[in-house]
Amino acid sequence: MEKEAIVNAPIILFMGTFPPRECGIATFTKDLTDAVDKRFSPIIETKILAINDNENIYNYSTKIMFQIVDNDMADYIEKAKKINNTPEIKFVSIQHEFGLFGGEFGDNLLAFLELLEKPTVVTFHSVVPNPDERMIKVVREIADRVQGIVVMTKSGIKLLRKKYNVSTPIYLIPHGIPSTSFEPQLKEKTVLGYQDKIILSSFGLMSRNKGYEHVIDALPEVVNQFPNLLYLIIGETHPRVREEEGEAYRTWLKERAKKRGVQENVKFYNKYITQDEIIQYLKASNIYISPSLTKGQITSGTLVNAMGVGRAVVSTKFLHARDIINYKRGRLVNFKKPEEFSSAIIELLSDKEKLKEIEKNAYQYTRQMTWKNVAIEYGKLFNKIINIPKTYLEKLPEREPMPTIANPMQKISAPIQITQNI
Repeated sequence: MEKEAIVNAPIILFMGTFPPRECGIATFTKDLTDAVDKRFSPIIETKILAINDNENIYNYSTKIMFQIVDNDMADYIEKAKKINNTPEIKFVSIQHEFGLFGGEFGDNLLAFLELLEKPTVVTFHSVVPNPDERMIKVVREIADRVQGIVVMTKSGIKLLRKKYNVSTPIYLIPHGIPSTSFEPQLKEKTVLGYQDKIILSSFGLMSRNKGYEHVIDALPEVVNQFPNLLYLIIGETHPRVREEEGEAYRTWLKERAKKRGVQENVKFYNKYITQDEIIQYLKASNIYISPSLTKGQITSGTLVNAMGVGRAVVSTKFLHARDIINYKRGRLVNFKKPEEFSSAIIELLSDKEKLKEIEKNAYQYTRQMTWKNVAIEYGKLFNKIINIPKTYLEKLPEREPMPTIANPMQKISAPIQITQNI
């Protein structure tokens, strides 16, 4: 399809954090807008309304159209008025996390929404399962001020309907993942120098709710059977955690590994890694470990990234994991139960055929989650306001080649279905 330049193309304004700020929402916003650009340019243009914390100034790209200081109420009001007075902006997509916006439960956002006159959809990256009355009030007031809500799991829909009594249209669009091929571990292990190791890995900005200590506690029993095992804990300490306590949690984890006698089997990479690096380490991993202690977590980018490259996952039973992991795609364990981690890891590593089948199932299940597919689903939302040619919305992008299933009679779960307006 030949693309011609469009003068004054309609702008979709995405509100959220954005690189070089280091946080999961920033990475998501960039990945999503990149995917939308690739799919819908030049008929629409994406721009960013960046949320800044009060203490830092960021060297942003030209994609940034506006900036807001998170705890400055006047700034929210001023930017809402500027958006209203910018006719090219046709649609606003807000990436919501309670910690991003100033005020109680991020209620500074309400003043912005009260004044905003553009059609708006908010993507909730968290929906707390047991909210107090004030949180319920804030979420419902946000919902009342937007034309639609996006969540990434079925659990998010159920919570918003039942716990928060939200009546706004809700759209289920999964967290995006990069398009990658299904490959065995050896290639990337060799590149990284780990060709003789069994690799477990965990990713993410480090904080005490990650639960890494329970995996470390599980390792002695695993290492006893697989002495060449290496557990990689990858990611720098969350900037706000680092401001409050420095590297106390990481230091404590290292001491814990030493006390358990597995210090040689645990390695920390204290850096904020790129998406390409994440994919490389995931492809080198035999099992991805997701030990989160946040029971109500409804979105985990690292979890779907791991499944997206075809890796078996052992995870605690937080909401997102419970929604997408079953016995054919990994193992779920209870919170703070090292013995369950060790049992699940040993079981999978002891049966190579079962592990390979789980890898293939995980890969197949996530094909609808590639960023190019997710971009199309967001495009369908935009199309309610902006007339997007059908060829952009209906011609699905080419999917990655599917792996050959070892047992052709084995039934594989169907890919996730995108559900709209629930």
